[in-house]
Amino acid sequence: MKVLVKLGGALLDSPEIRQSLASQIAAAGAQGFELAVVHGGGKQMTRYLADRGIESRFVNGLRVTTPETLDAVLKVFAGSVNHALVASINQAGASAVGLSGIDAHLAEAEQMDPALGAVGRVTKSNPALLNLLTSNGYVPVVACVAGDREGNIYNVNADQMAVACAAGFGAKQLIFLTDVEGVLDASKQIRRTLTALQSRQLIADGIATGGMQAKLNAALAALAAGVEQVRIAPGAAENALARALAGEEIGTKMALEEQAA
Repeated sequence: MKVLVKLGGALLDSPEIRQSLASQIAAAGAQGFELAVVHGGGKQMTRYLADRGIESRFVNGLRVTTPETLDAVLKVFAGSVNHALVASINQAGASAVGLSGIDAHLAEAEQMDPALGAVGRVTKSNPALLNLLTSNGYVPVVACVAGDREGNIYNVNADQMAVACAAGFGAKQLIFLTDVEGVLDASKQIRRTLTALQSRQLIADGIATGGMQAKLNAALAALAAGVEQVRIAPGAAENALARALAGEEIGTKMALEEQAA
């Protein structure tokens, strides 16, 4: 079964959590899952820029990406964060390959808004490279950087990159491993299952806001694009990925209405 795992950058900032997740990814591959990984690294990026006296500016949750910031995006997302994760997965016994959306036109993008600079919206995912690698036992690890046919490079929201790759790859499941326990309802209780309709209602009612609203919108886009199941789960929990793949109740499972019972 094809699975796309999206790892939040906050999780990867901890060497212990990164190695635990890497071990789970390697174990899942050994069990026969065809896994592709997409990762963020916003926390590491902000720290990198701050160390160099560059202020991080955000508009609607998106990092304004100047030429100077884009250089940092390549060094951090496609460089240090990506390679550290690849090395951890390899240490755990799998064979990981570090990529970005630029490689083999894996994720093509266009500029989202001139006011944001080089922030891109993925317009097309070309999964041939993911299929080639996973079918031969490799684990592709994709940084959230994309390009276009004119040679431009874009900083892309990692959740949106994960959705595009999952849809293009034909993943049956998209698992967001993040730093929250799951989706909360009005009484602050974790919803173990959600339909698309219920997810939209949480947004409309103002219950899911900010980062969770963005995560739900990404999940809804994945379901609409043909991914059968999306899960939002706490990546730091013990054996989080293994439990999610086994179908245990961890985090929040989302599916289309007829599948979410």
